[in-house]
Amino acid sequence: MYEELKTIIERTWEDRTLLGSTESQEAIRRAVELVDKGLLRCAEPLDGAQTGWQVNEWVKKAVILYFPIQPMRKMGAGELEWFDKMELKHGYEELGVRVVPHAVARYGAYIAPGAILMPSYVNIGAYVDTGAMVDTWATVGSCAQIGKHVHLSGGVGIGGVLEPVQAAPVIIEDNCFVGSRSIVVEGARIGREAVLGSNTVITGSTHIIDVTGSEPVTYKGYVPPRSVVVPGSYRKQFPAGEYSVSCALIIGQRKESTDKKTSLNDALRDFGVSV
Repeated sequence: MYEELKTIIERTWEDRTLLGSTESQEAIRRAVELVDKGLLRCAEPLDGAQTGWQVNEWVKKAVILYFPIQPMRKMGAGELEWFDKMELKHGYEELGVRVVPHAVARYGAYIAPGAILMPSYVNIGAYVDTGAMVDTWATVGSCAQIGKHVHLSGGVGIGGVLEPVQAAPVIIEDNCFVGSRSIVVEGARIGREAVLGSNTVITGSTHIIDVTGSEPVTYKGYVPPRSVVVPGSYRKQFPAGEYSVSCALIIGQRKESTDKKTSLNDALRDFGVSV
């Protein structure tokens, strides 16, 4: 559907002298506009996310190429002043998005109808789906994918990624709850309906250890669906001695019998852990 657009952007990526051409600039701006409207995504689920996600490298290239063709300019809001290349997102009323002062989203980020932005930040290339809550001082980085009815609690940090273009962005699938001050970065993927307790850190190399069975099962960069996860540590031997290393522990599964909204807030308490 967008093959011609993709061809122009791929050609411009390989030959940056084309950035001065009208054709390349129009293609880049058109691609970013489509990302802003949710018609293009930097990554998208395959078969309902059951078999994984596809990174759309050419879309990420368009986002990267958008920076050098944008002029720096002064922007202001009353006494506040900025000097930058990127426009802010506008028209929230028409989009059906609730935005609380001082929430900020950059143009080129898609915010779906029914989403709520508390005082927070959403960067270019991100996708925030319907019913999601980006709570106070939470940040959604470049190209991050936030699913339907996800709750990013206060102070959550969702990492961004633009380069390398083949790198997967952070993905938080539908109906997840991410507890306060948690961090998810380096292209980590949180499976649908998972719950992360406060201060949980998930990176591409974090040991995510399922301790619910007779033997531990370790994942890296991926939290399976419906997992209830809390911060933990394990002992590791170094040349200077044995020390504790941070990890994440899967301590159970969300209960099928519990209403989603209730379980988002109560799942950790089901296992004797505070949210």
